[in-house]
Amino acid sequence: MTTQPVTITVGNSSMSKVFTDTSENNQWSGNVLTDSISSQSIGILIPNAMLTFAQAGYTGGAMAYRLQNAQSLRVSARGFGVLDGQYCMKESGFGPVRVNPNDILTVYPVPSSENHTNVLAWVETSKGTELMTAIDATADTAKELATAVNGQTLGDAFFNSVLRSVKVQIQDGRQLKRVEVIDEMGGIVMTLQGGYRGFTQGSRSNEYNLDASGIGIGIGKGWSLKVVCGQE
Repeated sequence: MTTQPVTITVGNSSMSKVFTDTSENNQWSGNVLTDSISSQSIGILIPNAMLTFAQAGYTGGAMAYRLQNAQSLRVSARGFGVLDGQYCMKESGFGPVRVNPNDILTVYPVPSSENHTNVLAWVETSKGTELMTAIDATADTAKELATAVNGQTLGDAFFNSVLRSVKVQIQDGRQLKRVEVIDEMGGIVMTLQGGYRGFTQGSRSNEYNLDASGIGIGIGKGWSLKVVCGQE
């Protein structure tokens, strides 16, 4: 499928709004959600509102979302969606974040791959946080992550910064075996073990297969971040 219906419910302890879109897979561009009743973007509908949660859902595969200022491009909130119907209020909390009048809700969905695995990762460094992807990863084979916007590797995008956290979501029902930080010589600097999510055996979360924070690795030129997924 090239598109899929997506929904994000955002709010606080006293109100919430539902935003929807039929979004193109494998891109941010054009995937702007609007209110299900008024068809307005979030900044126009609820400017200056304080948000404390976002429940984001997709139809199949995996999905990242962000709350972004359409003029400055500053991102004030980000996260992963869950398969529609697997929402968890406890996991959806963040902030509090104030909605700017120029803010928009955008998503980056990926479909389920029949014979391979599609991967999303929020990667935080001292330079900032970027969404990275690995499309059609082969089972038991290390696949390099690249930035969703311009296809850069870890070393190209974040050279001379410090890796702080890695949060990974792979498509529904698949196993993330591990994430590897690789130096310019091909040596493994760090291995982070992953797992399942959702209703699968060993599941710990409906949102992520790996949530690793408190990392403190200096990133060199030519370094990469790779994922190894399980059998299809």
